[in-house]
Order: sequence, then structure tokens, then C-alpha cells
Amino acid sequence: MPEERAKPEAETRISLLAIFLVFLKIGAFTFGGGYAMLPIIQEELVRRRRWVDQDTFIDNLVIIQSLPGAMALNKSILTGIKLRGPWGGVVAALGVVAAPVLVILLLAGLLLPLFREHAAVQAAFYGLRPAVVALILSATLDLGREIVRGWRAVVLVLFLMLLSLFFQPHPILIILAGGLAGLLIYRKGEEEKE
Repeated sequence: MPEERAKPEAETRISLLAIFLVFLKIGAFTFGGGYAMLPIIQEELVRRRRWVDQDTFIDNLVIIQSLPGAMALNKSILTGIKLRGPWGGVVAALGVVAAPVLVILLLAGLLLPLFREHAAVQAAFYGLRPAVVALILSATLDLGREIVRGWRAVVLVLFLMLLSLFFQPHPILIILAGGLAGLLIYRKGEEEKE
């Protein structure tokens, strides 16, 4: 008799509906997309629900940075697959895009033409911009504490940041430079010596 593949513990406990609702919440209450979504995604998946651990969260961020497409969508698909396989990925993706699509259709099709020139609407959008920057900085500092360990990592971050600010190369070149630097700097066993 062939032995059945053991299902992960999370797969038996987390319903597709729960996955959909959590990612619907993430998609509905995050403004600014991309990095601005990281604090909410991290709060929901790592801290509140404990669906993924911090190391998995960070590893997935590295992976999704090298994939085409929206970061939140890629993150939702990876998490959904981890929790419930391919259907979990589909349901998580639907959840994270459902609210923004509806909001965009509502705003672009109905409300924005009516209120585009309204002073209160313009003021609200001006207020949202600094809020998005604050969320991105918060995510950067939070992830930085987890990822940047040791003096080599600090020097590498500063070097890549200065390279990015002053020469503005394509982001893929920064990622490739970081990977190459990692190959040169962090040889097996040397990371533990820090």
C-alpha cells in the first residue's frame, strides 16, 4: 500500500475562506502598495496569525524581489501555496486584489470625476503621501533589524544605498551587485565568525 504524503499541520487547520479574508483585509486597508504593504502583511502573517515565521517572511521577500509583478500579489501567492497548496495561492491572490480592483473601479469610474477638484479630497491625498512614506520607512527599519546583522552587512547596505542614490542604476543591478558581494564576502563558515 503506497504511503500517503503527510499534510503540513497548517494545511489542515487554515481554511481557504480564512486565507481569502486575511488577504482581502491586507488588500483593502493598505495604501501605497509595495513596500507600504509590508508592515500590514508582516503584522497579519507573522505576528497575529503566525502562519509564517520571520525567517520565512524575509526569505520570501528576497524571492519576490526578483520576480515580476506586484509584491503583495507575489507574497500572497507564496504564502497561500505554503498554507494550502495551489488553491491556497489562488485564493490568497484573489483576496489581495479584490478590494483594490473594486476601489479603483469605484474611484475611477464614479467618484473621482465628481470630486477631483474638491479641496478636501486633494488635502486627503496630500496627507496620504507622507503616510505611505512613513510606512515604507517603518518596514525598512523593521526588516533591517532582522536582516542586517554584523558589520559586513551594515557596510554592504551603506555601499549599495550610496550606489543607488548617486548613480541610480536599475534595481536589478543593485540586487545583482548585492548577490555578487554576498558570494565574495560571506563564504561558508565566515558568517558565524562575526
